[in-house]
Amino acid sequence: MDVPELLETASLLVPEEITTENDFTVNDVREYLALDEWEVALGLLEELGDVRPLPLSFWETLAIAAERMRLGKSAAWCHWRCYETRNGIIRADLALRPAGENRRQTPLSGAGALRPMWNIGNRAPDGEPALNIAGLWVEFMPFLEPGGRATVRLAPLDTSQWQHLRAGQVITMHEDRTVAGTAVVLEVRTPAAPAA
Repeated sequence: MDVPELLETASLLVPEEITTENDFTVNDVREYLALDEWEVALGLLEELGDVRPLPLSFWETLAIAAERMRLGKSAAWCHWRCYETRNGIIRADLALRPAGENRRQTPLSGAGALRPMWNIGNRAPDGEPALNIAGLWVEFMPFLEPGGRATVRLAPLDTSQWQHLRAGQVITMHEDRTVAGTAVVLEVRTPAAPAA
């Protein structure tokens, strides 16, 4: 399948009644496809996918299209959304410690490359805190400076260790033994049931 066919296939998985915050619909996507504006169509489809859960095949198809268009960040985002579709969504408000109080002296990548450890309340057999690994995606920002604050999405390495998390819970991020940041959980959503 070529890129326009992939985008058209993904658009068929979007219910007609879904609209974005800016009142775009799947019909707008089709108009941009007719004009060969593939990147705009992809961006609108990504936005429509945020309105309500769509099937895994939607995100997989968008990821392939983004890869073929060599849009690395869009491809990474669509792969991230594939993970969330399969495993659920965890969003949190993260505040990083300032550079003078932390090992990190440089901004961290916002596009899911970092996989820090998190103290989410689990305990090791000896009673000490057990740290759990989760990938980190910073929403709407390419990077997060030391001392900065942003809404983030987490992709746990072992989702079974994270099932007790609830909105309002405070968790800490670690890149070594020290606390690199503190986050308040905003949302925990289990995977959507597959459509029949």
